[in-house]
Amino acid sequence: MAMGGLPSGRHGRRRAPMADINVTPLVDVMLVLLIIFMVTAPLLVTGVPVNLPENRANPIDQSQEPVQVSIDSDGRVYIDDVETLMAALPDQFDTIRKEKGDAEQAPQVYLRADKLLDYGQVMLVMGELNRAGLNRVALVSTDSSGKR
Repeated sequence: MAMGGLPSGRHGRRRAPMADINVTPLVDVMLVLLIIFMVTAPLLVTGVPVNLPENRANPIDQSQEPVQVSIDSDGRVYIDDVETLMAALPDQFDTIRKEKGDAEQAPQVYLRADKLLDYGQVMLVMGELNRAGLNRVALVSTDSSGKR
């Protein structure tokens, strides 16, 4: 018999258990999750689904958080994702002007209206905004590439 081959458990060395942890798969998974969250976070900003018209204007730079007023295709009005009755709009807009407005200027208002909506409905809301002193109104639309 030959004396070579694998060492037996009694006469040979035992392997020490591997104490290193391979973190590369963990880092890969975390980077993929980070990319997923970075891509989906901007999509979660708008709460009311509105089919916006298109335009070619540049976006507005904004330092203070604007008030979002949305009108969906059924004519329901939302202020910051909270449905508001048309009769309650004057009081709501007065409250917004008092709370968020300063002595120099009114807060910025973003008006988002569905493109299939009647023009008169949009003008009613804009009239109430103007009456309350909220005259910094920006009409939100999408550009030709679909960006807001």
